[in-house]
Amino acid sequence: MTLLIYLVGWIIFIGGVAWGLMALHVAQHIIAIVAVILLGIAVITGATRARNRDRSS
Repeated sequence: MTLLIYLVGWIIFIGGVAWGLMALHVAQHIIAIVAVILLGIAVITGATRARNRDRSS
């Protein structure tokens, strides 16, 4: 459940970043690259935090 909450927050953040880049007229392939990088960071961060929280319980 914790991982899901982190990922939802990150997806909202990624959407905002993509929207901002679109407003700045950045090329679509650059926006896609940034989104994939941020999604990777989100998965790593969420999994690490969820695992650490599970160990402490």
